[in-house]
Amino acid sequence: MGEARSQLYESGPEEMVIEIVTERLRDFHDHPFKIREDKQMKSLKESVEKYGILTPLIVRPVPEGFYEIISGHRRRFIAKLLGYRKVPVIIRVMNDEDAVIAMIDSNNQREEVSISEKAFAYKMKYEAMKKRSGKQKKENPASGSLFDHKGKRTVQILGEQGGDSPKQVQRYLRIPELIDKLDKGGISFNPAVEISYLPKDEQKILLDLMEYSQTKPSLSQAQRIKKLSQEGKLWKEDIRRILNEDKKRYSDRLVIEQEKLKDYFPDYYAMEMMEKEILLMLEGWAFRLAKKANKDKNGRR
Repeated sequence: MGEARSQLYESGPEEMVIEIVTERLRDFHDHPFKIREDKQMKSLKESVEKYGILTPLIVRPVPEGFYEIISGHRRRFIAKLLGYRKVPVIIRVMNDEDAVIAMIDSNNQREEVSISEKAFAYKMKYEAMKKRSGKQKKENPASGSLFDHKGKRTVQILGEQGGDSPKQVQRYLRIPELIDKLDKGGISFNPAVEISYLPKDEQKILLDLMEYSQTKPSLSQAQRIKKLSQEGKLWKEDIRRILNEDKKRYSDRLVIEQEKLKDYFPDYYAMEMMEKEILLMLEGWAFRLAKKANKDKNGRR
């Protein structure tokens, strides 16, 4: 593409594909999906290197002459990586709510989505759908703001489109405050849902104690903490006592965060493969250490 002049391609009766310089493109505001150099990204990069960008980006105009990316953040990233000055785009005029919904839906094909990405995506789409429904109700008072798509509730629609049950969607909607701990393996999903019912000040005390003691609550522990909180009987010492129940079990374990391990292994390695390689390396290291110790011992004789 490089220095190629601006070109137009037929895309339909009302839409055209036009090339725009990458400097005029902006990431979607609060885009929840991270750009990772995983298998899918590697495959996409190889395709762009060989054939160019076959699928145009979808963008919408925003103030000051820029365009916000609705679909195609990874394609734009690869284009800049390969030195492309321009990329093919389809420009669509969208309001904020429709733009959020289109952006979330365009990422449904991703193979790997973290808990945080899914939670934030559900939250953004949920709020956008509620706002759009509210606007529709103002324009047409006969329609209900809590329902859409033939009487289905918003969480039902989200679940059907995202492959989760309505109850699971509600769980995702509750946990954004605990996202950092979830992604780093500091807490599991179901305990995080229970903890999300605590007031913010109690959540902070719990998270601080988890950090200090290097422990994380099991589901049953999280449920007990939640119950004490709802009864108005939760104190700092109660949280400390509950967390310390399993402290010995955790103190006998060495835990390495998955993100740290990924820096040393190919993207396609699963955790089981990483564990196997690490044990093999440790076995070799232990053998060399024993050999060196035996050599030193014989040398002192």
